[in-house]
Amino acid sequence: MIVVSTVNVNGIRAAAKKGLVEWLAATKADVVCLQEVRAEQGQIPAELLALEGWHAVWAPAAAKGRAGVALLSRRAPERTVIGFGSTEFDASGRYVEIDVPGLTVASLYLPSGEVGTDRQDEKERFMAEFLDHLVRLRASAAAEGREVVVCGDWNIAHREDDLKNWKSNQKNAGFLPEERAWLTRVLDEAGYVDVVRAQHPDQPGPYTWWSYRGRAFDNDSGWRIDYQIATPGLAARAVEAYVERAATHPARWSDHAPVTVVYDDRA
Repeated sequence: MIVVSTVNVNGIRAAAKKGLVEWLAATKADVVCLQEVRAEQGQIPAELLALEGWHAVWAPAAAKGRAGVALLSRRAPERTVIGFGSTEFDASGRYVEIDVPGLTVASLYLPSGEVGTDRQDEKERFMAEFLDHLVRLRASAAAEGREVVVCGDWNIAHREDDLKNWKSNQKNAGFLPEERAWLTRVLDEAGYVDVVRAQHPDQPGPYTWWSYRGRAFDNDSGWRIDYQIATPGLAARAVEAYVERAATHPARWSDHAPVTVVYDDRA
């Protein structure tokens, strides 16, 4: 089996003090994708750098204190690529990918956006470029006999089942009709599979993000915006997919929870 986990850490320095180090020490994952690291490599907590058995690739944003993605792998990557060939976004700390035997794993932090602002325009430009990349990535991987999984915070709830309060969020970034339609294109036109949804087709959630405001976590009033989007061959080999939701609100070390999928590694 190969186990892949993804989590938005909401600032790796804060998360390291709250439980991320302990989670990494205990996880059975072979590859861990991190988003919203918000630190340059020299600012990564020493206890994370000292963890044995991991090969790390850090992709910080040029704008200090923002975004940032990373990949941790128990096997040394055969290839590492930061960015996806975008003049605008390759230095923004939003995408990194590695190759391990037979598989390309990517960590993605898609812009969150904000309706009526430049942030939403940025998100739309990113989505347009990134869809083209996903098409190219699947084609190149297929030519090499590889599978692909793009993990991360996609900042879009695709279906009504993907957030608790969908009726009141239809005009908000993250659940706009055009964003949801774009994610449908990722699945239908680019030919990828939402692995967790395929494993849990007829249930709300499982949610992956809960606001720190109010009692959102206690009431499970969340959003499912963290995905593992895979090529069909890999998705068909998923045997288990789950969200590692903290037992209690105080036990959380991020406002997101890890999303973990166990894949049968036999091609």
